[in-house]
Amino acid sequence: MSAVKAFIQSKLREIEREEDCRILLAVESGSRAWGFASPDSDYDVRFIYVRAKERYLSLERRRDVIELPINDELDINGWDADKALRLIHKSNPTVFEWFASPVVYLTTPEAALFRTVMLRYFSPKSGASHYLSMAARNAQNYLLDDMVKVKKYFYVLRPVLACRWILEKGTPPPVPFSELMEHQLPDGLTETVNRLLEFKRSVPEVKMIPKIDSLNRYLRESIAQIRTEISQLPREAAKDWNELDRLFLRLLGI
Repeated sequence: MSAVKAFIQSKLREIEREEDCRILLAVESGSRAWGFASPDSDYDVRFIYVRAKERYLSLERRRDVIELPINDELDINGWDADKALRLIHKSNPTVFEWFASPVVYLTTPEAALFRTVMLRYFSPKSGASHYLSMAARNAQNYLLDDMVKVKKYFYVLRPVLACRWILEKGTPPPVPFSELMEHQLPDGLTETVNRLLEFKRSVPEVKMIPKIDSLNRYLRESIAQIRTEISQLPREAAKDWNELDRLFLRLLGI
């Protein structure tokens, strides 16, 4: 990992030079951050960056993302800080996951400032709805056939457990899957999921297995139950922009 990390960090510095930006945070996203990467899993690197303040004063509309060409080993892209702050205002779960990733390639004091502010913008109803939509869509697309890709079980199970975490605790779910399992998975499924985890970590991404009826049943029933619970959550008041505005101006040195 150290050689890979050094290579990724060199790519990040290259991006800073070529894009004339400063990266505030760069982390691993996806299966390597979740803790169930396959031997051939790629590296999903995500970052937040900021540019010179003059770039934000131009009337010309500019892209607020930086994307590098994807190859078999590396998928790297980032969001401008203003985009990230707008998404935090919407309680976008993806941003919360990036800032909670256990695999960090680059960080700055400014990244810590994000963390002090963003939790006050987390919406349990919005977050749970996001993960429910993900779980329901992936279940419909991948779990109905007799043979199922191993990784697709986790693409449904992880958001289901994330929903359960949010509904129970009202906070953003942890990124490591092991923590979600420990707190939210029924004891009767622990052995089944542990075996599936070990298998997932040892086989290629495309490996398929016969569907697991007990797991399918749990996921199907959970999705229906979670949908009902979310519908009963109270409507949340809109959050103001004050703290995010102050953070953005601080990032720009204004």
